[in-house]
This record gives sequence, C-alpha cells and structure tokens, in this order.
Amino acid sequence: MRWVIASDHAGYPLKEEVKALLKARGVEATDLGAHDTQRTDYPDWGHRLGEAIARGDYDRGVLVCGTGIGISIAANRHAGCRAALCNEVFMARMARAHNDANVLALGARVVGPGVAEAILDAFLTTAFEGGRHGDRVKKIDPGR
Repeated sequence: MRWVIASDHAGYPLKEEVKALLKARGVEATDLGAHDTQRTDYPDWGHRLGEAIARGDYDRGVLVCGTGIGISIAANRHAGCRAALCNEVFMARMARAHNDANVLALGARVVGPGVAEAILDAFLTTAFEGGRHGDRVKKIDPGR
C-alpha cells in the first residue's frame, strides 16, 4: 500500500506527528509538503494529493489543514479521491467501512495529537465492508 501525506502551514506540525505515527506502524508515506509553517494555501496541497491519488501514484493518503475542511474539498475534486474529514474515531471507522475512503483529512486546530492518533489507527485498521456500500461508492464516481 503506497501512502502520501500533505498539509498547509497550519497543518504542518500535526502532519509531522502523523508521519511519525505512520512510520511507527510500518507505513512509509511520501511527504508532498508543506515543509514548514510559512504561509501557504490549502487548496494547492489538496489538489496535489488528490491528483496523485487520481493518477494511481498512491493508494491512501492523509491531509491536514487548520480545520481539514478546505483541503478535503480540494482533494475531492479529483476522480477516485475519497477524502473524509474525521474529527473522531467513529467517523474514521465509518469512512473506511461504508465509504471506502482512501484519504483521511484532519483539522490541526480541531484535534490534537492524541485524538489524531486514535483516528489514524481506526482509519488504518478498518476494512471496507463492500456489499451494499460498494454499490453506493460506485455512485460517487460514475463511470469509473
């Protein structure tokens, strides 16, 4: 499984923590940036990661901005990218189990490192249930 991670300046510190958590779980993630806290625009990073998922360069990803909202909206403009903004564990489980989300979006100003870790673990360990949920997921990207 090929992973990718990206953030804007507001998400940079949490992105670095999430990167370390992934590595501790044996998951190497390519870091697209941002690489510091200098002001940058969240849509640029959402599009960059969304395009990479859409091209098939990566299977899963993590996005982080201040709230997780804007960066996930940008990523979801790309066919095949199903970014789910998750602020707690149940959302992460359902994003994977029912929506086959392939990108986890986090809000650095909304969740702290401890909550982000629990959300990430749920996202990593929950399998897609398929079945009726698979039929629904197909309706997200008709023609794919």
